[in-house]
Amino acid sequence: MSDARSAILAKMRSAMGRKADDVDRKAAVADRLQRSPRGPIPDRGQVEGAERTALFQKMAEAVQASVSHVPAREGVPEAVADYLKSKNLPATARMGDDARLADMPWSAQKHMEILKGRAENADLATVSHALGGVAETGTLMLVSGPDNPTTLNFLPEHHIVVLEEADIAGDYESVWARIRQRFGKGVMPRTVNMITGPSRSADIEQTLLLGAHGPRALHIVIVDKNA
Repeated sequence: MSDARSAILAKMRSAMGRKADDVDRKAAVADRLQRSPRGPIPDRGQVEGAERTALFQKMAEAVQASVSHVPAREGVPEAVADYLKSKNLPATARMGDDARLADMPWSAQKHMEILKGRAENADLATVSHALGGVAETGTLMLVSGPDNPTTLNFLPEHHIVVLEEADIAGDYESVWARIRQRFGKGVMPRTVNMITGPSRSADIEQTLLLGAHGPRALHIVIVDKNA
């Protein structure tokens, strides 16, 4: 550990009245990391079925995301094409190597070009598949990897995210538990992005500006549970 970091941590411990060799505190930290206890769960997201999906959509739209539904995964390519057309965008989208997206009938969209790999500066629209959604806040949770590169989430002007209705949870804790179950402790993905609406900032004169640090538009395609 660097001298500067050691000095900073020493000051923090001193301010809290703690010692570096506090055995009980180290044991408490180790226990918490091992058990991963759930934190406080707000009541708002504790609903089921269609009510949970409706809450997710309501909260997502409240932060300027747009939402559409398809009855089956086969309808996703058409939904993406319709979105691009509605925004007067070129019929081109980039995505990673996600197997769920790859199984969808993109070739049926004769006039749409699908690019693969990490996003590039010239990309106007990208497509990702979310690991889950949080109804409490309308938040998407995406994990990094070659199947869904993180650059897809930040570089384009338009980010389209496919979300299975079955993957919408009521709260953050439930999705974090799903991530731990999928990857295991100590083998977490390099990045977990929590996306709530398009990028925004109100730093200048408290005027809301979309697209300040990433996509200025977020569109969510929900695949209904009967898919």
